[in-house]
Amino acid sequence: MLRAGAAAAARRRELDISQRRLAAEGIINAGALIAFEKGRSWPRQRTRAKLEEILRWPPGAIERLRRGEAVHPSPRPEMSTAPADGDEISLIAQAVLTAAGTLRTTIATLPATDDQTFTPRATSLLSDLRQLEAVASRAARIGRITPSLIKALSAVRSLYDELMLRAAAAPYATLGQRLYAVRRAANLTIAEAAQAAGVAEDAVRQVETEEPAAPADVEALAALVAQIG
Repeated sequence: MLRAGAAAAARRRELDISQRRLAAEGIINAGALIAFEKGRSWPRQRTRAKLEEILRWPPGAIERLRRGEAVHPSPRPEMSTAPADGDEISLIAQAVLTAAGTLRTTIATLPATDDQTFTPRATSLLSDLRQLEAVASRAARIGRITPSLIKALSAVRSLYDELMLRAAAAPYATLGQRLYAVRRAANLTIAEAAQAAGVAEDAVRQVETEEPAAPADVEALAALVAQIG
């Protein structure tokens, strides 16, 4: 674990990838990354796969490093400030659509909403959908918004909306899922919901994305859900 963590830290510095960037892109939070790089914890397989992708390592590289095997990374790419070209945007859009299709298939296998395993499984899939949307949104910011990218964004957001509303109807729904549903039913924007609850907009986003929020904000938003739900 120490060997794998140290190698990942060295590769991250070589590619000039910050801890903040990894956290912002939903790959791994700073605390978990530090623990991994110091050999104190071992990321889940899904997290390792994401790290390998951004570190430009082949799949399974981190596990091989743990076993003491050699890993041959791709050369460091040349940095460029030029916007992504149409071909790259199309590839990203196709990848997002493919991933969305896979998630839709997985969603179809979820148990009934009154099953105790439904909410944790749905919550995990919603997290995957948020990360997928972030990939498409970044592509839209750095390049031309093409019809294929619009289609990809629409597919991910529609799937996310469907699953969030379904999750909100479950007896074990999280506050974030219920908040999203009542906000949508009342046609409230995030800003309007925040104003109604007397909290910052970030608090609404944190609760709806299952991120830690201040207890006072959680209480205020739970009260809002009870009032308009």
